[in-house]
Amino acid sequence: MKGEISLVGMSVQLFLSLIVPFALIIYGRKKGWLSWKAFGVGLLIFVLFSQVLEKMLHFLVIDPSGTSLKGTSSVWAFVAYGALAAGVFEEMGRYVGFRFMLKNNRTYGDGLSFGLGHGGIEAVLIGGVSAINMMILSHLVQTGQFEQIASSLPATQVEMLKTMLNQPDWMYVLGGIERIFAIAIHVALSLLVLYGVRNGQFRYVMYAILMHAFIDVVPALYQVKVISNIWAVESILALIAIASFVFIRRMSEKFH
Repeated sequence: MKGEISLVGMSVQLFLSLIVPFALIIYGRKKGWLSWKAFGVGLLIFVLFSQVLEKMLHFLVIDPSGTSLKGTSSVWAFVAYGALAAGVFEEMGRYVGFRFMLKNNRTYGDGLSFGLGHGGIEAVLIGGVSAINMMILSHLVQTGQFEQIASSLPATQVEMLKTMLNQPDWMYVLGGIERIFAIAIHVALSLLVLYGVRNGQFRYVMYAILMHAFIDVVPALYQVKVISNIWAVESILALIAIASFVFIRRMSEKFH
């Protein structure tokens, strides 16, 4: 019964992670602001800078436990590194995208499209793929195959997977909703970087790096259990997403 209930939560997370980016693409095409080139570059930049380059640095710096840096057990060093790494890699990626790959695509719609590509592929890779993986694990548990696979994995990883499988359905739903928050934030930061590129003012890129790092401090603190209330984390992210939406609307005036 527990597996069936969990599958519902995973399905909701998968649905939100896939349908929201798709719905925004349709909305962008209907409104006439969607740029496929900017969307594609945003997608590419996320994969290259966040999933390849940043992950390579993580491999060198982060302890295999995943919650501390090599050479130090300081929680605050881990949080600071994680937040700054995400800010630097993703915002510098946006800068490279707009500065060198989108020289003729720097309108307000291009900024929206870039952010949608960036945040949309993140939703698919983090929210969608994660949900699919958990569905597969849930199936393995129900068919009695999980223990065979678990025997070849480190004990800490097995415990982490069991904890994830046993979490309530609303946690998965929150994961899907969080992807929506993230898309709004990515679009806002993309517009901020684009505004800096258009005006030849790199300080706006620095603002984006600092803002991104500040935002990522909250989930990082939850990851290391300094903050234990998930509702507090999601409430803060919701407020930031609302502020991002307001920022997105107001930035349209800056591009005319």
